[in-house]
Amino acid sequence: MWFAGFVLAAVGGAAAAQEVVVGTSVALTGKYDRTGREQLQGFQMWVEEVNARGGLLGRKVRLVHYDDESKPETGAKLYEKLITDDKVDLLIGPYSSDVTMAASTVAEKHNFPMVSSGASASEIWERGFKNIFGLYTLAETYMDQILEFGKSKGLKKIALVYENTAFPRGVASGVKAKAKSLGMQVVYEEEYGKASTDFTSMIVKIKARKPDMIVGGSYLPDSTAFVRQAKENRLTAKIFAFAVGPGLPDFGKNLGLDAEGVMGNTQWEPTLNIPGAREFADKYKAKHGHEPGYHAGGGYGAGQVLEAAVKKAGATDRDKVRQALFDLDTVTAFGRFKVDATGKQVGKPGYTVQWIDGERHVVLPASAATRKIVYPFKDWAKR
Repeated sequence: MWFAGFVLAAVGGAAAAQEVVVGTSVALTGKYDRTGREQLQGFQMWVEEVNARGGLLGRKVRLVHYDDESKPETGAKLYEKLITDDKVDLLIGPYSSDVTMAASTVAEKHNFPMVSSGASASEIWERGFKNIFGLYTLAETYMDQILEFGKSKGLKKIALVYENTAFPRGVASGVKAKAKSLGMQVVYEEEYGKASTDFTSMIVKIKARKPDMIVGGSYLPDSTAFVRQAKENRLTAKIFAFAVGPGLPDFGKNLGLDAEGVMGNTQWEPTLNIPGAREFADKYKAKHGHEPGYHAGGGYGAGQVLEAAVKKAGATDRDKVRQALFDLDTVTAFGRFKVDATGKQVGKPGYTVQWIDGERHVVLPASAATRKIVYPFKDWAKR
């Protein structure tokens, strides 16, 4: 019996040694569940494809993932488990900046390099860490293109609302700095709680300030709720723009005609002239029944970055993979990957989308646009 157990353990250990185990947490419940699921689907497609190509270093790739419930404290515990209990070979970060802040603290403690696949708050890269490598452009730049467009139209007054977590605060910080540089004025500013979905009293106060632009540092649930309530309360402005929400297929699906004209940000779109982007989007649509949003693209791209780093390193050794990630300057289906000495993404641009005729279109920069901007935002009463 002892011998049989020894043999089974040895066989199991040998099998495990033949795999490259990639660990991550994803939001499958909680506020970020929709974006988390898209990100996971991107990871899973990369795993399927890399294994079809023969795996990494000739070894099959296996993905281990857990539900972080959209909570930083849960994410921290799961990354501790992935590193110490599951003994994964490679790490990919979770969705959202606040969960990534917690997860990256654990990775840094263990000196374990991690590719951040769904976070953009600049404070993540301001802590002196050496193991967190960003895929996204920074939150502070998200609204730059939209504000510059507003300035070109002579707009001056901005109402700024945002969730009280890391990424939305980063968006808000960037809006305030950009507005100041453009000579625009933030006439209303309010922060709200993570679970907020009732914005009626806020909207009443915004109406009194008569802003030209409504800008939200938001995610999908809050941006969707805000637009619905803006219509109910007849809040008008020349531009409505929100982070995250408008970049997801669900925004248009949930709001229907009410999504028309709303602008937002995207890290990636299937229409971009990036090698492999259209191919990934077509495979994703065939598998899941809809076009991927940038969160799915980011999940897939994060896998490709890890793959490139491991190939460059010639091993899954943490020190070698870390150095490879610092040295990489490569283009994945998600776009260019190049980081600075802090691990912050510096090679990739961001894009602006707008919902037009029931579809999400890139409208800025002009070189990547699939439609011209529809301006101004059409008054609710005239729809």
